[in-house]
Amino acid sequence: MNTANQEIQQPGAGRRHARYSDEFRRQVVAACQAPGVSKAAIALANGLNANMLRRWVVESTMGRGGQLGAIKKPLLPAQLKPDFIPVQLTSAPAVRAPDIRIELQHAGTAIQIHWPMAASSQCAQWLREVLA
Repeated sequence: MNTANQEIQQPGAGRRHARYSDEFRRQVVAACQAPGVSKAAIALANGLNANMLRRWVVESTMGRGGQLGAIKKPLLPAQLKPDFIPVQLTSAPAVRAPDIRIELQHAGTAIQIHWPMAASSQCAQWLREVLA
């Protein structure tokens, strides 16, 4: 048993249907109501079935578990680990959109032309006019 309070009595190993004290139920239900705590982790830490623990929590919130009464101190898993770890992302360098690059050479002169890929049909039309 992995609990903060080692005085809680669990049923013996030979029993088929476990019977838990009202105090134990109160403490486990209180642990489940803490913010950011997983019911499954609480159940696992206390040797309980998660479905049974969920039922206890529902009964305590609906008032059907009148025997549960006041909550004294919660039983939390030994080590709480966050479900999500924030990751700092660096911004990626700006990626330039691909463009059409044309290099024309005539009479010892070189001309480089960069045309946006999105306007490729206009580039083709211009190139036909230049080469005509």
